[in-house]
Amino acid sequence: MSLRFFDDRRLACDLYAAASQNTGSEQVGAGISRMLAPIVAHDALSLVGTDPSSGPGLGTFSFWHQYDPGLVRELVLHRHLGDDPLRPAIPTLLRTPAVVVGTGTDEQPVRDPHMGKILTSHGASSELRLLLKDRRGVWGALGLLRSEGAAPFSQDDAQRAARLVPALLAALHRYATTGPLCPEVPPQAAGVITVGPDHRIKAVSPQARLWLDQWSAHAIPSWAPEAFFVSLSLVARAEARRTGGSMPLVCAPPAVCGRWTTCQGQVLDADATGDVALVVQGATWDSVLPSLCEWYRITPRERDVVAQLRTGASVKQIARRLDLSAYTVNDHLKAVFRKTGADGRDELSAALTR
Repeated sequence: MSLRFFDDRRLACDLYAAASQNTGSEQVGAGISRMLAPIVAHDALSLVGTDPSSGPGLGTFSFWHQYDPGLVRELVLHRHLGDDPLRPAIPTLLRTPAVVVGTGTDEQPVRDPHMGKILTSHGASSELRLLLKDRRGVWGALGLLRSEGAAPFSQDDAQRAARLVPALLAALHRYATTGPLCPEVPPQAAGVITVGPDHRIKAVSPQARLWLDQWSAHAIPSWAPEAFFVSLSLVARAEARRTGGSMPLVCAPPAVCGRWTTCQGQVLDADATGDVALVVQGATWDSVLPSLCEWYRITPRERDVVAQLRTGASVKQIARRLDLSAYTVNDHLKAVFRKTGADGRDELSAALTR
């Protein structure tokens, strides 16, 4: 079967419009699913956005349609605790009872009978996962599921899915950067979620509950935060056991809940086998800067200028500190204003000092 051709720009605009609908989470996910179904037939969809600074295993926002929450939990556990071979081939095709990594490449099939059992136990026949990646890094992943009795995804399906990458990347970038540069909602106190050694949430502080309430108002399924928190806790455990590891930090853009938000994991015992504390709070400038620069495609030199601007330095002072001409500093600032949508130095400064 030949590949279906389509207008990448039009599809990206339509996907962004569907993701931005102020409706329930299932309606948003269903809208995205309907647009992709003519290209790759499927019964359920997951679309997760991330950024290279967080790493491909930790999503910062997501859209879902017809995925069983129990299946999502098992997939999360298998990815972090099992031998899931889906890292990080493009595209990756998963079938029962075998997994094919890197469909369309010279890689050989890798069998994963356990994954087949997971899918079958939840009434699914196959899953296709596509890593959304460009030269700057990984920006998310698309998951498509077919129900039991449907034909498994084929190599032709995987090739069709690979054609979706430019449109999906464009839609995710637009969604992440359309939100306000400065917060639209008052700051909230930090909240704490505790994940136990059984990889289940055991406690949610009142402040964390307020954050969850905000997320639910932005078309996020009620079960999705738990899957995210469990995933983050598993990464925190792995980092704690690794020499030179650090506390994982995820920074979500304003489209999620009206302001840049961070969630960081911290193990609470020496051997990383006990509880993990996850702290949710409004992002500080230092914590948000890596993600903001990724999403807005701010270059390293532009980032240096922005960092100096935060100190209140004038253009001439920035030029001296960075060994640049004043004209070059102004060019970098204009580029940052254009990329972020800031009206000028005052608005950007306000965002930097929040």
